[in-house]
Amino acid sequence: MSADQTAPGVSFTAADEEKRRGVRRMKTIATGLLGLATLVFALATWAKAAGAGAWAGYVAAAAEAGMVGALADWFAVTALFRRPFGLPIPHTAIIPTKKDAFGRSLGDFVGDNFLSAPVVRARLGRIGVARRLGEWLSAPGSAERVTREAAAALRGLLAVLRDDDVQAVVAEAVTRRAAATSVAEPAGRLLGKVVADGGHRGLVDLVAVRAHDWLVEHHGEVVARVTAKTPGWTPKFLDQQVGERVYKELLRFVGDVRDDPVHPARGALDNFLADFAQELQHDPATIERVERAKSELLARPEVQDLIASSWSAVRTLVLNAAEDEDSELRRRLTDGLRSLGRRLATDGKLQAKTDGWLLDAAEYVVSTYREEITSLISDTVAGWDAADASRKIEANVGRDLQFIRINGTVVGALAGLLIHTVSTALGG
Repeated sequence: MSADQTAPGVSFTAADEEKRRGVRRMKTIATGLLGLATLVFALATWAKAAGAGAWAGYVAAAAEAGMVGALADWFAVTALFRRPFGLPIPHTAIIPTKKDAFGRSLGDFVGDNFLSAPVVRARLGRIGVARRLGEWLSAPGSAERVTREAAAALRGLLAVLRDDDVQAVVAEAVTRRAAATSVAEPAGRLLGKVVADGGHRGLVDLVAVRAHDWLVEHHGEVVARVTAKTPGWTPKFLDQQVGERVYKELLRFVGDVRDDPVHPARGALDNFLADFAQELQHDPATIERVERAKSELLARPEVQDLIASSWSAVRTLVLNAAEDEDSELRRRLTDGLRSLGRRLATDGKLQAKTDGWLLDAAEYVVSTYREEITSLISDTVAGWDAADASRKIEANVGRDLQFIRINGTVVGALAGLLIHTVSTALGG
């Protein structure tokens, strides 16, 4: 792999390249300081041999210790990222060779110190998420912003969904739910309640009035239908009289039912409905017939088309409401969010309850998905190319590490000077 190529998962940004240039500058400075210490050591040693005086020994000792410190720290820093001089020295090139172990350790560290339930609960408990959320929602413009974003998200979701797929899902779900739900017994209980409360009487009154009005308006048609059923050998005038008689009796009967609240026909209807309500709840044969009729009705293509087409109506309704800023849906959502914000900002009990829900949810997430999150870290690191990972890390921390080399040179020189001074003093 070339110097400009990276393995998947490792990217070098412009900032990284700038940091690498900074590392190179610091390496030059640290190496130059080592070279300076070497030159000083050589000159001081020559001066000492030439009899320049005691000062030459002090300078030589300081320069020698500075060289040793610089070389030792160079070795330590270099060993983190590569093998010094390419030699297979044990415990060198630590980052490339231990990359996977570092990734696992980093994942474990994050899991133990950031994704533990006590840490998450303590941190979120101090933040007061519910109160802050309430203050933000109740601030001017916040509820409107949430509504706009929710409307945009809803429009995007509806645009992505395929109508045919949604219609198929809706039809299947409604059909399965309706097929699994018994309608006979609930319908029986409802009918029994309606009959017991007299709730059906208004409907009976309406039917009686409309039936009477219809008979009045269709006098000739009723008589004609009755006369059409008479034997062919009877005289026509007699057929007409029979038709008129039947019509008048029918009109009188319907009128009596309409005008008499305690008409026997009404009582018979009450008894029939009450008995039918009991049969719907307790008679297996009646229940089975109703359920079979329900299944047959659901299986009809017209019903399936009606169920499937309901999605188009719902989709159009929701889209229009989401796009119109003055729609009732958006106004209600905005008002509801603002009201919720005010309550969250001022109601201590609601704050405590909401924070409790959030803490429980956060604890569930970190407890359930902790391994997946930490494995994401370790797997990502494991997927990096070792050399590129080393270069990436060195670009970000290498500049500070070069100060270790500089400090090693300076501190080594001071330590060497101190040791030589003490040694000379004791020897003297």
